[in-house]
Amino acid sequence: MSGMEEDSVFDGGFGGPGPEDFANGAAALAAGLIREAQGLANAAASLRSVAAPNPPGVPGGEPVSDIRRQRMVLHTAGEAALRAALALDAAALLAESRPPAEQAARIAEAAKKVGLPPATLSPFLRSAALDFRTDDAAARIAASTLAADLCALLAASS
Repeated sequence: MSGMEEDSVFDGGFGGPGPEDFANGAAALAAGLIREAQGLANAAASLRSVAAPNPPGVPGGEPVSDIRRQRMVLHTAGEAALRAALALDAAALLAESRPPAEQAARIAEAAKKVGLPPATLSPFLRSAALDFRTDDAAARIAASTLAADLCALLAASS
């Protein structure tokens, strides 16, 4: 093949993720957000169990004796549970086939309803993009691109 024929082989859309790759990337981000939510929910449950006294007759650890510390533990548990719920909501929104600007607007609205800044989800989105559990390079690129776009849009809506 001559140089001109080789160039024509790659005409017609080669060079970036396609719509199916973006759909797979969004699904992977949603799955990553669900894993993040699971970790937050486990942390919330563990913190609540630390603050709760044992029932009478059950040996084991004592509850936090300082009321200030107990309030902090319960507050932190509540915040973790709230963030877990928000991550699950964002995962459900990512499952819908919408443009990133519309997804970011809906995620921002959900965050504001629970009193959190929209950018609260940015670390979870970035983590989900990094914790990609497949070898599909095009979907990985699409997920990273989508996560970066969503993070920028969420930061702008704060």
